[in-house]
This record gives sequence, C-alpha cells and structure tokens, in this order.
Amino acid sequence: MATFTLTCIGDDRPGLVSDLSAPIRAHGASWNRSQMARLGGKFAGILLLDVPDAKADALVAALTALKEVGLLVTLERTDVPADEPALRINLELLGADRPGIVAEISGALAGRGVSIEELVTDVRAAPMAGGHLFEAKAVLGAPSTTSTHDLRSMLEAIADELMVEINLSNAEDPASATGR
Repeated sequence: MATFTLTCIGDDRPGLVSDLSAPIRAHGASWNRSQMARLGGKFAGILLLDVPDAKADALVAALTALKEVGLLVTLERTDVPADEPALRINLELLGADRPGIVAEISGALAGRGVSIEELVTDVRAAPMAGGHLFEAKAVLGAPSTTSTHDLRSMLEAIADELMVEINLSNAEDPASATGR
C-alpha cells in the first residue's frame, strides 16, 4: 500500500471535490484525512490517501491531469510513518489582528523544538472595539523533554508583547485549559 499526501488548489466552483474524489475512487484509493476550505475565491485542500502499490502511478497521473479542469494537484509519497510526539498540546489565541502574530508564535515554538501539527486561523470583526480580531487554534506536538510550564511562560510573555490571549490545554483533555 502506498500513502500520499496531496495538496490541491483551484478557482472555487461546484464539483471540485467530485473531480478530485472520482479518480481516487476509480483507482481503489482510500481517502483518509483531509482539510479543505474556500479561501479568497480559491478552493484549497490537503489530504492523506492510501492506494494499492500497483495503482499508485496511474492514480498520480490521473490526479495530476486534473490541471486540465482547473485543479492543480501535487502529491508527495509519505509511506514512512512519522514518529508521534510525546506531548500534544492545544493552543488557542485571540487578540487584535496585526501582522506578525503567526510568525512570532511559530518562531518561538520552533525554537523550543515544538511542531505545529494543525493550525486553523480566522480574522473577524471586533464588534465592541471596532477593528478586527485574529483567532488561531492549533494542536502542537512537543518532545517528551518539553516543560509545559516553561512553554506556557514563554508563550505568555509573547502574548503580553502581542496583546493577545493565549490558552494552552492538554490535547487529550480539553477541560484542562489553563493560561491567560
């Protein structure tokens, strides 16, 4: 069995997911996990799929050919399973929108050897204060040597500089939220 991570992007229109799923089904592949969204008039997504080894090359050719219908698809074979991080941590951030929030937080996390496994962000109107709020939700993967206390302290210091609220919780127990 071959495993692929696929990314796709195209002008948003009805039928894009159908166009993508048809060759996956036709080649006996299994659609495992995905995240897809309409962003700025484009439809973009990432997906993990498995396909029998004998059909892998034909599937790659069929998915790459979707460029003809306006869907750019790239695939990366990812058969080697990644090591699971020892600690999984939920991060929630909310504050006034401004450039650099993601860069500051992601840079600090990378400096501690903490990876971002999932990230969802949004900007919305701040009804009472005017302007816009930036919201981020992430699942972090950290090495077993990571001190959650030190990580929390570091993020709280950055939160003060950025004037945002950051909450951390154990990814397996959302009720354990602590932080700001």
